[in-house]
Amino acid sequence: MTTNAPETTRFRPAPYPTTLKPYGQALVELAAERPDVLCLTGDLTRQCEIDLFQDRFPERFIHSGMAEANMMGMAASLARSGFTPFVHTFGVFATRRPYDQIANAIAYPNLPVRIIGFMPGLSTPGGPSHQAIDDVALMRVLPNMTVIDVADAVEVAQVVPAIADINGPVYVRLKRGEIPVIFPEGHELSLTRAQTLTDGEDVAIFANGMMLAAALAAAETLAGAGITASVVNVPVIKPLDRQGIAAAAAGARAVVTAENHSIIGGLGSAVAETIAEAGLGRPLRRVGVADTFAEGSLNAPYLFEKYGLGTQSIIDAAWSALARDDAPPQAPASESNPGEYSPV
Repeated sequence: MTTNAPETTRFRPAPYPTTLKPYGQALVELAAERPDVLCLTGDLTRQCEIDLFQDRFPERFIHSGMAEANMMGMAASLARSGFTPFVHTFGVFATRRPYDQIANAIAYPNLPVRIIGFMPGLSTPGGPSHQAIDDVALMRVLPNMTVIDVADAVEVAQVVPAIADINGPVYVRLKRGEIPVIFPEGHELSLTRAQTLTDGEDVAIFANGMMLAAALAAAETLAGAGITASVVNVPVIKPLDRQGIAAAAAGARAVVTAENHSIIGGLGSAVAETIAEAGLGRPLRRVGVADTFAEGSLNAPYLFEKYGLGTQSIIDAAWSALARDDAPPQAPASESNPGEYSPV
């Protein structure tokens, strides 16, 4: 595994500063350089940060209404006409509802449509109808589809130009609202390699998206108990850095995956497939949404705690994978001031 920054600047300490609308700003910057970039919305403009695009480039902004299947067909036609359409809605409406159109009109002909799904997993208060806990699994199984789940504002800003020229469709999951700044300015998002952020020989923790902050916090608590953990950031779930994943798993006694998604079909499944095919006999624990629908809540941290997506769940999973029979260490209570973000 290789890192993209010196060891002393791999990531910031928690609590993290936050920023607003890094995606919307990055898309405007890309569109200023690329007249082929179009912006489509499924009646969710401000909610997907693309009010910035609408204000700057109204002639390249397309209101598709709450008709996501039709929107995907429109995006496919525009891509065939030489444009690079970026399509925006909440993750569940970007994948589950228009899946047939994505498969047949976009993925099969391998068109350069960029599908941006906001409010992934349990980050939405809207209950099962709005919680995209299966979007990675759905998009990952489609041939030609690239699947990305970035962790912070630095990666969000970098992912926009990074995917602009990928040959084929791309699905990106994005947190909405105040976005933490976990990485320093020198960080470089890689679409080909996972990145080891901490080094350890006891357990390898693979995480991405909103679970990366919790994985880093878990590694810190485990270190205080004498357990060394390598935390590996895996923003690209497909195509997966299989060589890097296998190398990190081989260097540890146990493996834990952490994702804001069902434990079935997402990052945990991808890592499990990789280490199994590599012939690595390592205990594996998957942290994520168990095989269940979650309830609605106005408080996303409450849902993360209730459904086992918090820092303590990662600690407990590592303890179990290492077959420890004593009590696992307890994660300290996370505290943050206004404008800051702490892991759950």
